[in-house]
Amino acid sequence: MRKRSRTVALAIVGAASFSLAGCREEQVDAQAFPDLESCRSAALTGGMFSARDCDAAFAEAETLHVESAPRYDSLQVCEEQHGEGACGSEAQQVQGGSGGIFMPLLAGYLIGNMLGGRSGLAASQPLYRTPDGRFTNATGASTYSSNSGRAKLGASMFSKPPTTAGKPPMSRAAVASRGGFGRTGAARGSFGG
Repeated sequence: MRKRSRTVALAIVGAASFSLAGCREEQVDAQAFPDLESCRSAALTGGMFSARDCDAAFAEAETLHVESAPRYDSLQVCEEQHGEGACGSEAQQVQGGSGGIFMPLLAGYLIGNMLGGRSGLAASQPLYRTPDGRFTNATGASTYSSNSGRAKLGASMFSKPPTTAGKPPMSRAAVASRGGFGRTGAARGSFGG
């Protein structure tokens, strides 16, 4: 009877391990670049992405920036969340944007290889400065130590952020109620060369 209990216990532990392994998010090769030229230069030296991937991913990041960048009701609130000099009016960054709404400036972009291998399907995300000199995505859910380098990231880091265009901008009170931009469960990471 004792032998059977041990076998059942091992089977349960094995099944639990298998279940946990099945729940792990797929990791993708990712690289951050401060600008399009940095990505193109890396492509010329045998980087993870082709120049075509760089162009497509940068265009996607710019589109996501226009649609999903955090928006604030004053320059002061934006700079409190993204650092001095890291914000501009929506009118400066978006055709037809408002001069009374402020957004962080695009400080780079993150590109991920969703299929594996060189020139696989690439997805991207815009990156923004944080007041402490790091970088974050449009939702503020992930913070990175740099806007350049390589890392393995979960595929969910490339999910399309919610649209902020046309929605009321965040006030100081709205930001404070969250504990700051993106403070509702931020993941942290870093990029290596």
